[in-house]
Amino acid sequence: MSLTKSGYVLLALLGISGLLSRLALAAVELNASGSTFIYPIESKWANIYEKVDPGLRINYQPNGSGAGIGQLLQGMTDFAGSDAPLSDKQLAGARGEVLHFPAALGADVVAYNLPEIVPPARLRLTGSVVADIFLGKITKWNDQAIVELNPKLKLPNKEILTIHRSDGSGTTYIFVDYLSKVSPEWERAIGRGTTVKWPLGSDAPGNQGVTDMLSHSRGAIAYMELTFANQAKLPFAQIQNAAGEWIDPNLRSITLAADQNMNKFNGDFRTSITNASGAGIYPISSYTYFLVYSKQTDRAKGEALKKFLQWVLRDGQTYARQLDYAPLPGSVVKNEEAQLQRIVTP
Repeated sequence: MSLTKSGYVLLALLGISGLLSRLALAAVELNASGSTFIYPIESKWANIYEKVDPGLRINYQPNGSGAGIGQLLQGMTDFAGSDAPLSDKQLAGARGEVLHFPAALGADVVAYNLPEIVPPARLRLTGSVVADIFLGKITKWNDQAIVELNPKLKLPNKEILTIHRSDGSGTTYIFVDYLSKVSPEWERAIGRGTTVKWPLGSDAPGNQGVTDMLSHSRGAIAYMELTFANQAKLPFAQIQNAAGEWIDPNLRSITLAADQNMNKFNGDFRTSITNASGAGIYPISSYTYFLVYSKQTDRAKGEALKKFLQWVLRDGQTYARQLDYAPLPGSVVKNEEAQLQRIVTP
């Protein structure tokens, strides 16, 4: 049987199509979920790295640190994003050793919706006052405790609406971990966790949900990751640090928190850097982690994951600043690169 020119063209196209299909099937897919705190930079990394390694696809679902941790422990994902380190109980229930890789440094901010405060004027709050607001002990913006911290501001006689996360959240963990350090009453009554029993307030899912609710709620206050507040152009308070300074979250003040922590690093990245001592430190700073099993069950996925993490620790850090994250200090990266060797593949 002879083929016409169009027949050869058709066969060539079918051959190319089949090759592309085989290549697509051969691509390694890494599935992950978790932190919305890390999502803005994670999605940036994934888009760029997939051009570096076209054979890899990274599917990340920003469903909150609590959900991400749960799915990793159940073996449903290849890695998780979390702003909260695993507890001893969670580690004991895992399917193997879980390694914590700080991926970037970020910060929680205490944002507010008060049209009465016209920029560049800023609200100032101490950790203990923030705790009392979320405990329901301070209920109005012109409460004496807030007025004393802001003598130059005309604060309204308006009820304070508090907003918190409705889902299991690493952003929540960072916030309540900080409040537990600065408020004995908070630590005793509420404590730490990716979810806690809030005394009062409205809730919303994810950093974006909290951001949207705050944007439409006059007189409200909320905690959220710095990137979301900046993107929504929401004002946030200066917070007094452990040295008594009024500090804004920025690259220097966030990085200093990690640097201070590395002075006492014991080989375990499951550590808190909130309310770190020292000058110039923003007190609600935190690592945001990728959680990974040290013993991988799939060779191709395990090798691809190691290469991606290596890229994040080096080239990936150059994208942190543009998204309001602080790049990891060299001392942290050095220790993480050593930890990479603990990931083993079949």
